[in-house]
Amino acid sequence: MNVRRRLIPAALASALGLGALTACSSDSAATGNTDKFDVVASFYPMAFLAEQIGGEHANVTSLTEPGQEPHDLEISTKQRAQLEEADGALFLKGLQPAVDEAVGQTGIKTKIDAATLTTLEDHGTGGHSHEGEEGHAEEGHAEESHAEEGHSEEEEHARDPHVWLDPVKYAEIAQGVGKAFEKADPDHAADYKKNTEALVEKLNGLNGEFENGLKDTKTKVFFTNHAAFGYLAERYGLTQEAISGLDPESEPSGARVRELQQEAKAEGVTTVFYETLVSDKTAKTLAKDAGLKTDVLDPLEGITDKSRGDDYFQVMRANLKALQTALGTK
Repeated sequence: MNVRRRLIPAALASALGLGALTACSSDSAATGNTDKFDVVASFYPMAFLAEQIGGEHANVTSLTEPGQEPHDLEISTKQRAQLEEADGALFLKGLQPAVDEAVGQTGIKTKIDAATLTTLEDHGTGGHSHEGEEGHAEEGHAEESHAEEGHSEEEEHARDPHVWLDPVKYAEIAQGVGKAFEKADPDHAADYKKNTEALVEKLNGLNGEFENGLKDTKTKVFFTNHAAFGYLAERYGLTQEAISGLDPESEPSGARVRELQQEAKAEGVTTVFYETLVSDKTAKTLAKDAGLKTDVLDPLEGITDKSRGDDYFQVMRANLKALQTALGTK
């Protein structure tokens, strides 16, 4: 199996009035056979949803530890036991093949695939696809029949998994997760519904902040180390130009670097964004050669001590501020 690299998670409580939430853990002893609704989440964006929606009734653990790249995750025997003992699993099919395989092999009753709760799109990044993404073709995406036409076609038309970076799509997923929790644990359905509504309201508010904050900028083009921000760009009328496609570890060609240098001049681009958990070498080299600045734009696949915030909302607002600075507000 080819391992595609990227980043990742932890989780934590946010002030939704849910009280103290159980911190995410990768310790199987904290997972199954508790008196709560035991949920195993694949990585941070899924764990955050589970905690916010589950509140005091859920015991949430994450398979991916803070700072760990999700595609590097190999499921241990201990983690398989976590899944077998859990009441539910929340994951994003296609992002972590090892998780997809492990969940599929368990007898866990409630399996929630976030990829089925919203629409994944092909943003034409030219990056590497994620194994299993072509599996969504049968879910009403007949146009993806190219997935059967060979690996090179898959790489050219990867289905972008970074849906959580669009607050609107993340809210759609939250609503689906909430309904799944209600069905799986009907005794606490009313609380799950209330928590979901509160989270969706906060996400709608965040969407409004991005709409207002990015509607009147000097330029609409931004450069990133890899193509994680396609949904965000599409939502707010921006253009993402990625150095390395969907794979942050790949090196751009000389022609691509020259193309970006020319576009920077033509479009008034000021900044090349990179990530805290991936090498900034390529981004800084391009920035230096093109006379541009560098800054962090966080794909929010995990929270670490390098993150600009303690949870999803704080980091997203830090991203908004970085984009406003880079794009120039009028």
